[in-house]
Amino acid sequence: MTDPGSFMRYVAIGDSLSEGLGDPSPSGGHRGWADRLAEILAARRPGLTYANLAVRGKSAAQIRAEQLGPALALKPDLVTVTAGMNDLVRSGFDAASVVADIEEMFVGLTASGARVAVMTFPDPGRISPLARRMLPRVVDLNARLRAAAERHGVTVLDVFPHPVTTDPRLWSADRLHTSPLGHARIASGMAHVLGLTGHGGWNDPLPPRPPVSALGAVRTEVRWVLGFLGPWLWRRLRGRSSGDGCSAKRPEPGPVTPPV
Repeated sequence: MTDPGSFMRYVAIGDSLSEGLGDPSPSGGHRGWADRLAEILAARRPGLTYANLAVRGKSAAQIRAEQLGPALALKPDLVTVTAGMNDLVRSGFDAASVVADIEEMFVGLTASGARVAVMTFPDPGRISPLARRMLPRVVDLNARLRAAAERHGVTVLDVFPHPVTTDPRLWSADRLHTSPLGHARIASGMAHVLGLTGHGGWNDPLPPRPPVSALGAVRTEVRWVLGFLGPWLWRRLRGRSSGDGCSAKRPEPGPVTPPV
């Protein structure tokens, strides 16, 4: 297994999670867990270069078609992949088809000699009560993802078993994207499974939250439906994606500097 301190080029591919939505950068744009992981790696290997090809709203098939080739052309020795969430929320979801696209990425990336890492999905019903019916999809997708990763020697950050990953404080107000704290926890978790020391507490529980009244909980749900779910559904009905017109924020490898 590759020494995590020896990585020289890290490339992230995927969707909004890897792009960093929900984690504003002090210098503008989005930071996100992949940027944070790059900072952790660069602290141990100052010569590390990093590219991020992820684009919000992309399905697994789109990530494979649009990002796999460019990622391979950059000749990375570490690649992280996030794909499947945008498929999960679509009516025609097919776990086997989604994982087939992800596994094709595993095949190409591992064949190039890169270390590859992926993560599972948390229980959406613990993040938003209206998403409880998605649990069977998530369980199925996670199982297939773990099996594909095992077949190809891909490292897995398995977030599903850990209650803290559905703590509301790790999620943005839209409940679709992780908060800055959530991105920090993912970066630490990925560093941990890659073998970097000092990140074993990535899944530690947060302090208890103050109790919320039943009325307060209802108001929160109404605000979420009106402010986030409604606009998301309207966009889907019109056949539009949040990624329309967007491009990769960091298409070329460059040195890593912590945000000011």
